[in-house]
Amino acid sequence: GEQLAVFRTQDGQAYVVDTYCPHLGANLAAGGRVVGNCIECPFHGWAFRGEDGKCTRIPYAEKVPDFAKVRTWPSCEVNGMLLVWYHCKGIGPTWAVPEQREVATKEWVFRGQTEHLVDAHIQEIPENAGDTAHLAFVHGPAILSGSDLRYTRSKLWDFMKHTWKAEWQPEPEPNEHCSRLLLQHTATIFGRHVSLMDLTVSARQVGPGLVFLLFEHAFLGRGIILQMVTPLKPLLQNVVHTIYYQKNIPAIIPKFILRAECIQFERDITIWNNKQYLSKPLLVREDSSIQKHRRWFAQFYSEKSKRLLTQKEGLEW
Repeated sequence: GEQLAVFRTQDGQAYVVDTYCPHLGANLAAGGRVVGNCIECPFHGWAFRGEDGKCTRIPYAEKVPDFAKVRTWPSCEVNGMLLVWYHCKGIGPTWAVPEQREVATKEWVFRGQTEHLVDAHIQEIPENAGDTAHLAFVHGPAILSGSDLRYTRSKLWDFMKHTWKAEWQPEPEPNEHCSRLLLQHTATIFGRHVSLMDLTVSARQVGPGLVFLLFEHAFLGRGIILQMVTPLKPLLQNVVHTIYYQKNIPAIIPKFILRAECIQFERDITIWNNKQYLSKPLLVREDSSIQKHRRWFAQFYSEKSKRLLTQKEGLEW
């Protein structure tokens, strides 16, 4: 529900501010322009400094009031992304987003991006990490069978299977806002193990909406998929996957990996788009990691977290 204006000043720094000018409500992002280190309002030319939002110039006024300012949002530019910190109580950042060295040094280069809209509770997507039982059922059938769940179990593609071994754990202090999912992928064709498709994936969740998916392959090198989950409104998430890979590996390899990941992700989307979030699910003993994940994820809610109007209890939105 927040409207933001994002701009890069002439010294190269990116800033995020409220999009509406406090003077008469003009949209700074629609016709506004960057002047030095300020964003200029398209309506009357008021100029606001990106660093602290303070108004530095009013073209027709002798004096700029001390209280003339626009709200600024804590942000950082890391791993090719501009990330904004949001807290419903206005508390500032309590942790920093780690830099992926290979991306920062351009040892790994951009090789593609996908974007999806998911009609789901904000918790559904990260909770996949704790739901290890769904891996065999949803992601076991060959990627050749596509993402339409009606056909993934077609006998036509039954000769190929994916096998996943997974272990999820929260990280200890001072990184309690992080968790790790270790995945070992193997594949069989006509029941025979194909070592060329062995893959190790380490998925590190940083906060509620950012995941670092590190890929390691014996022959095809190393790379990373960055997953960003941004809530647009209750029960609507924007999910972006961006892949960076070793520059000495042909681009077709990371593009294939991203495509394979996209197919598997779209299988989940079919379920997320049509399921209901249950705050008190019926779980069996083998689902213990789901409950463990929910306890870990609860740290990202607060008493003032927005809720759906239909909810009478809990923090589900």
